[in-house]
Amino acid sequence: MSATSPYDLHLDKTAANYVPLTPLTFLERAASVWPDRLAVVHGPVRRTWAETALRCRKLASALAKRGIGKGDTVAMLAANTPELFEAHFGVPLAGAVLNAINTRLDAAAITFILEHGEAKLLICDREFAKVGKPAVAAMKTPIPVIDIDDPQFTGGELFGECDYEALVAGGEDDYPWVMPADEWDAIALNYTSGTTGNPKGVVYHHRGAYLNAVSNALSWSMGEAPVYLWTLPMFHCNGWCFPWTMAVVAGTSVCLRAVRVDAVLNAIREEGVTHFCGAPIVLNMINNAPAELKQGIDRKIKVMTAGAAPPAAVIAGAERMGWEVTHVYGLTEVYGPVTLCVWQDKWNDLPLDHKAALKARQGVRGPMLEAVMVASPDTLEPVPKDGMTVGEIFMRGNNVMKGYLKNPAATEESFRGGWFHTGDLGVWHEDGYLEIKDRSKDIIISGGENISSIEVEDVLYRHPDVLEAAVVARHDEKWGETPCAFVTLKDGAATTEADIIAFCRANLAHFKVPRTVVFQPLPKTSTGKIQKFILRQRVKEL
Repeated sequence: MSATSPYDLHLDKTAANYVPLTPLTFLERAASVWPDRLAVVHGPVRRTWAETALRCRKLASALAKRGIGKGDTVAMLAANTPELFEAHFGVPLAGAVLNAINTRLDAAAITFILEHGEAKLLICDREFAKVGKPAVAAMKTPIPVIDIDDPQFTGGELFGECDYEALVAGGEDDYPWVMPADEWDAIALNYTSGTTGNPKGVVYHHRGAYLNAVSNALSWSMGEAPVYLWTLPMFHCNGWCFPWTMAVVAGTSVCLRAVRVDAVLNAIREEGVTHFCGAPIVLNMINNAPAELKQGIDRKIKVMTAGAAPPAAVIAGAERMGWEVTHVYGLTEVYGPVTLCVWQDKWNDLPLDHKAALKARQGVRGPMLEAVMVASPDTLEPVPKDGMTVGEIFMRGNNVMKGYLKNPAATEESFRGGWFHTGDLGVWHEDGYLEIKDRSKDIIISGGENISSIEVEDVLYRHPDVLEAAVVARHDEKWGETPCAFVTLKDGAATTEADIIAFCRANLAHFKVPRTVVFQPLPKTSTGKIQKFILRQRVKEL
């Protein structure tokens, strides 16, 4: 056995050379270095970083006065407003864990989340009282409620004991800036969609939140003082960690209660927005907006898209406006985006449609993810980098969740073999870039052949009359399954089922062509993902 290395002697961690990583330090720095820089915009509300930091401290103080501290859960049902932005700092500053709840859920699902996450307090926007109030009433032991009374929303109901402003006003200005003793401490709790049973509670730690926030800034080359528009729900993976990223870069967050194309384009024009995130459905909505809504927006806007594999045609549409699209990929379990389609200079002179096809890939690992691979789900043996062999996507790194709350079996299974199992199926290209082919449950098996629903959707989006499209499997006596396409047409279009099928036949192998086309609006989640589980139910009813 070798002697102890001199590098192991008298070189210990101390308070001087080791500090647990936490995104809370980003807020303290932004407020001290740029106190007068604009941090938050919400209609007439304009707050600086100094004002925002003070409100976060007072929120932490108010929570502490209520006995809420380390390891306690504070739940929120909120739109993209300053209250939810502040809670990303104020709640963990009190030592507590923020649980931002999907506002599209029904009351029963919210009751489950409040009880499973052991929430000590619910902060609820009046718009969501219709689900928040019955959810709390159905709890075995109902919890206190604080209202968010946003002047930009009329209607709803106030049912809490006081409003958020009164809560903050009761906090102390000089509440101590206490950081976590351990960077492994939980900072946030996010629940998966739960389309096949109860949702699972994904636990984030301070270290992962810190690293993914920095990764966002690095991988998107955000620079200093960007103006970021909140088209992405802050409840979704904590807004992909962008509340913390905005403190890293001391930028301005422009809040947006609802994603409507006129509101998005007006905010971009009037607030000087430079960056925004959104699912491909948001990009598609902008691509198809009337030209008059886009007038006056003649600068490059940086767009980060994820949440569903984006059709190349949707990316190309945004690029034709002169916008720069960065495609990223991630899951709730990995703090949001962790891979990105890093652009290579050698692609600069390619035709636009070819560029868009390259950008539609999920890319390579981001700066803070340690490893990603496409491999056999059974053996964990990597598949060849041939762009054809399908395997499951696996990840490893510090921005992978702590695990699932109170669900050790699911945690153990998701980390089997020392890798996080995403459940997404993809291929590896020769250049090392990965490309998702489908969720494992979305692959269509027809006559023994695997059909990627994403590939079929990509063709459908190229049809000039198609606004939105989604493809799921339909039972077939002969083939086992065949593709069924759900399509929303652009206003005024008169395309028929036969037209769509003929277009697909001209652009796909015949076994991949949808046998059925259904014209109707597509059901979506609050983050713009098309809800295929609903479409599968509709297929059964056909």
